[in-house]
Amino acid sequence: MVLLQTILIIILVYFGLKLLLKWLAPKLLNYAIKKTSERFGQQFGGAQDFSGDRTHEGDTTIVKKPFRRSNPSKKVGEYIDFEEID
Repeated sequence: MVLLQTILIIILVYFGLKLLLKWLAPKLLNYAIKKTSERFGQQFGGAQDFSGDRTHEGDTTIVKKPFRRSNPSKKVGEYIDFEEID
């Protein structure tokens, strides 16, 4: 009789935990996602406001560096002719 009660208790606890997790898992997952999103926003939130002007979501902004021409008359170094030795 004690063995039957133990098996029944184990089965009831198993199904109880299964039902509880089925109800709690989505809530815990949503909570974890929300907290992670908040931490990510705090960590990287300031990086988006570097330009000072606000843009709408989906707008494309292209920032180009000015083109610098190199001076071709500038002597870089001495040319040394060489041969391969077999």
